[in-house]
Amino acid sequence: MLPETLNRRTLLKTSLLAGGGLALEVLIPMPVRALAANGAAAVAAPATLSAFVSVAPDGIVTIVSKNPEIGQGIKTSLPMMIADELDCAWSQVRIDQADADAKRYGTQVAGGSTATPNNWLPMRQAGAAARAMLVQAAAAQWNVSVDEITTSQGRIFHAASGRSMGYGEIASRAAALPAPDVSTLRLKTPEQFTIIGQSVVGIDSPRIVKGKPIFGIDTRLPGMLYAVFEVAPAQGGRLISADVEAARQAPGVRHVIPLTGDGDADQGLADGVAVVATNWWLANQARKRLAVKWDLSAAQGHTSAAYQAKAEAAFAAGNGEELRRDGDPAEHLAKAARRVKARYQYPFIAHAPMEPQNCTAVYTDGKLEIWAPTQAPGGGLTMIQKSLGIAADNITLHLTRMGGGFGRRLLNDFMVQAAAIAKAVPGTAIKLLWSREDDIRRDYYRPGGWHDFEAALDGNGKLTAFTDHFVTFHGSDGKAVRAADMNLSMIPAGLVQHLRYGRSMMPTVVRTGPLRAPGSNALCFASQSFLDEVAVAAGTDLPALMLSMLAGEPREIPPRDGRGPPFDTGRARGVIQKVLQTSAWAQKPQQAGRGKGFAFYFCHQGYFAEVVEASVAAGNIAVHQVWVAGDIGSQIVNPMGAENQVKGAIIDGLAQALAGQEIGFVEGVVQQSNLHDFHLARIDSTPQIEIAWVKSDKPPTGLGEPALPPVIAALTNAIYVATGTRVRSLPVRLKTA
Repeated sequence: MLPETLNRRTLLKTSLLAGGGLALEVLIPMPVRALAANGAAAVAAPATLSAFVSVAPDGIVTIVSKNPEIGQGIKTSLPMMIADELDCAWSQVRIDQADADAKRYGTQVAGGSTATPNNWLPMRQAGAAARAMLVQAAAAQWNVSVDEITTSQGRIFHAASGRSMGYGEIASRAAALPAPDVSTLRLKTPEQFTIIGQSVVGIDSPRIVKGKPIFGIDTRLPGMLYAVFEVAPAQGGRLISADVEAARQAPGVRHVIPLTGDGDADQGLADGVAVVATNWWLANQARKRLAVKWDLSAAQGHTSAAYQAKAEAAFAAGNGEELRRDGDPAEHLAKAARRVKARYQYPFIAHAPMEPQNCTAVYTDGKLEIWAPTQAPGGGLTMIQKSLGIAADNITLHLTRMGGGFGRRLLNDFMVQAAAIAKAVPGTAIKLLWSREDDIRRDYYRPGGWHDFEAALDGNGKLTAFTDHFVTFHGSDGKAVRAADMNLSMIPAGLVQHLRYGRSMMPTVVRTGPLRAPGSNALCFASQSFLDEVAVAAGTDLPALMLSMLAGEPREIPPRDGRGPPFDTGRARGVIQKVLQTSAWAQKPQQAGRGKGFAFYFCHQGYFAEVVEASVAAGNIAVHQVWVAGDIGSQIVNPMGAENQVKGAIIDGLAQALAGQEIGFVEGVVQQSNLHDFHLARIDSTPQIEIAWVKSDKPPTGLGEPALPPVIAALTNAIYVATGTRVRSLPVRLKTA
């Protein structure tokens, strides 16, 4: 639960619907310390969260879902919280997607697995407040005490007189009442939940199965034209000149527009040439007729082989900048009974969502209207204002469902481009659509990285010291580029007395960004794989090593950088013990070339331990089963949605390791272009996945990301058991005899 100060500051406003009925708006200011207490990152100023609930005379309850829907199921689970406390039947509920409106809805974002922890209490308060008003109105009409009234399935009951009525019958009268003080609301206990905790089909799923147009790419407007946008082939390129006449004469072309960027090479408007035509195919064909000269000098030297050489030079030069030191690791390494040392690395990878980037915009009389599949609408609006000078009050942004994103759509370059093209062709709706090649070659990539690990073991096989020299990338400001920094609390930090984390950085012009479980997706592979090596050297296995470090009374270890929730050793131990049980860890596979591997990680407030069983034959890897144990708090809001998120995370992680996902550069030019050389997961490579939940007494947290990181390390550790070969580089490539 959040602090009581949050309850006292919650504001409720009511109004009467046209035609009768209750409309309830819930404005819930969340102070910085309340957010921090709930495990979310602190912000500079209070953020206002809002939910809008309406009850029509016929009893239909309409709930506005404020956050973007990316497939994580939040468009269903947030309304479930409201509907349960409202005590209506789920069949009565209709859900509308909110437009972007920070003043009304507060922060609207799909990222960081934050929607559930940030909204768990406010959404329930919204439903409870609406129910309280309906009950109060009924009590007044029947001239009875509110304490004599009960509710169920959208109906109000007075047992003593045998009277009842539907919510819609009293909604208009309820709308005339003042909103209650939320500190007086009594929320349900878990035993009273009727919707929360039940498996509910995603609200959009029937439409998706039928191919209904609900995604950004499905947007159609009268008189709409289609646009493609040609940019430099190398990262950081600038436009010198463009001969556009041949493209302008191509069939169906209506406009060819050279655009000068705003100088923001990261999220702003890039230099480029827009081709606008009557359909996308004609626009894309006409693009081939452009004769464009680019300045690609910024990308010179930015080649994958050069990055590798610089990483090796950084290791040779020393231990790098010290980021964290606990105790005296150098002394304990020097006197260790045994030292274990290994280097790990992982590549840049792309997001490759199934729906490529797109945005539809129309600019008329100084006002811009946009339809966009964006994870961070607020960020997109900010960039449009900055790049194009359109005031916030003159922009309307409609949120569409997204066909995947995994963090890519937290960055809104495609929105800025669509807005710029629409502004250049006022009065005409423009749909910008990227090709698959555009999407892979213009991504914000998960950055690559290198780790040089060393560990010390004493005579009893106890881990006494641990060091990691991390090599990563910096931008023009000298700071680590997005999603490329070190987690100073990465295990075994806080669990071993003597530890050092160091860092070296090299410059890059490559645009980077968060990929599902940003940072953690790579750090877990490297650290848990190496700790498996340490465990073997100590004569034990990784789960035993982890449990030994987590031994003793449960304790909370605060994050070193002061951000995020503490690490709870009891919760970590709970999921490890659970997955050892469900996977029958002690029973080793009998077949040759087959093994089980284990890994654990804590990120995005979730604790996950996983076991992978895999086999290797003639260099081919087959993953047979994955066991998952997760602790995301006291309540699973939608078990069906939760299961989908975990399975999706496992499949994503295995694809990153096994499908050959890797982005390479030559002079800043991406070498991959489509799904033939950047592979996605396949149905026939999907293993059996068994999920077990470990409930704790903490508020529920998010689930889109924390299940992914452990599966990669569990896989590579299984490959070691099966073959005796350590996998220290991704994607996995085994040598055949």
